Amino acid sequence: MTQAALPGQAPAALRPLVALSRFANRSLAAVAGLALAAMTFFTVLDVVMRGWGRPIAGSFEVIGWLSAVAMSLALGYTQAHRGHVAMTLLTDALRGRAAAVADFFTSIASLVLFAIVAWVVIGYGQTLQASGSLSETLKVLVYPWVFVVALGFVALALTLLVDALQALFRIARPEARDPVS
Repeated sequence: MTQAALPGQAPAALRPLVALSRFANRSLAAVAGLALAAMTFFTVLDVVMRGWGRPIAGSFEVIGWLSAVAMSLALGYTQAHRGHVAMTLLTDALRGRAAAVADFFTSIASLVLFAIVAWVVIGYGQTLQASGSLSETLKVLVYPWVFVVALGFVALALTLLVDALQALFRIARPEARDPVS
């Protein structure tokens, strides 16, 4: 069920989509890692500067933006590697086609939810762009950060689409198993 496997292990029809999802999620996860490292560095620097009585202006804004980037851009990668918390009390007993059906409906429901979230966040970003909204302290445009968060939700939706299609493949061919890393 995880996309961590090589695209060649997926059903032939899904290989391009799996490869796209894998590339996008790895790339975005790398950016998320850089944002996390930058956030850590910036936080330490701000604490040291505060100790010398010279706090960095706008540090809360910058740390907030970096944390939003780190969190949102890691969503798809985390889903692809099943890193999210899952409640499997009921589904652990399922095997074969029944498990695939449960995976399919869970993936579809999640896909719909996060596609809507991405759409709403993009709309919010467009509203902020049209209004020219600036951050409180640094007077920086806010909308680019909102669009980055939306990109993370789009990547998550793409991952969920791949998950749903792989589950559908398992429903059609229960002897086939999803690629596992």
